[in-house]
Amino acid sequence: MVKKFFICIFLLGLFFQGYTQEKEVKAVIETNFGNMVVKLYNDTPKHRDNFIRLARAGHYDGTLFYRVIQDFVIQGGSSDSRGAMAGRAIGYGESIVIDAEIKQEHYHKKGALAAPRQPDRENFFKESDISQFYIVQGRKYTPVELENLEKRINGPIRKAIQRKYYTPEKKAILDTLRSQKKVKEFREIANKIKEDIAFDWNANTDKLYMTDEKREDYIRLGGSHHLDKEYTVFGEVIEGLEVIDKIAALPTDKNDRPLADVKIKVKILK
Repeated sequence: MVKKFFICIFLLGLFFQGYTQEKEVKAVIETNFGNMVVKLYNDTPKHRDNFIRLARAGHYDGTLFYRVIQDFVIQGGSSDSRGAMAGRAIGYGESIVIDAEIKQEHYHKKGALAAPRQPDRENFFKESDISQFYIVQGRKYTPVELENLEKRINGPIRKAIQRKYYTPEKKAILDTLRSQKKVKEFREIANKIKEDIAFDWNANTDKLYMTDEKREDYIRLGGSHHLDKEYTVFGEVIEGLEVIDKIAALPTDKNDRPLADVKIKVKILK
């Protein structure tokens, strides 16, 4: 009887956990080259809510994917692209700026939905312009490329942290303790150095954060890793990745605008 009671409590807990968990909103980005279904992340609520608000208001409807660069991104949504004459430079419509919500767990794999922004020199806090959006195509990476990338970025960071704590003075103290066979004192100082190095390394935000899942995505799907930690990714394409390739392959003018207009309509799914 007691066993059955605890099983019921456990099942009820799972039920309410699932019930209270916020469901991810989905949207359809319709184009004349095919449709894409995207899901919007709940942990980027400012971007999610503003994208939903603008989509429901028809802000994106009739605008173009006006900036298309193969093996990189397709970008659209700017209000000045609506009805723009062929050859006209566009992408300078009204900006709607919101706070950045950059998360290391959301990265620029193929299909990532993200918000553009002004450069750092004008935008220190990396605030987004949610009046537009871009979707990543990117390219596939080899395991060796990613390994070398990690070494190139993380190696100097790790060495700098090590030099910060394993100083010549600390080394001299440890050498003296070793020669004097003072094991306890040696271990205390050595362990403290290791702990300080580990703490700084884990807290460092400049290092390349590469989980197994992220590594697999960049190898299998592709992406644009150099955009990570620079722009807010607030969703991803879950259906219609092939549409990205179709649009990215279109011939473009000198401003990266497709010669054939790619019109957008966004619908929020309930």
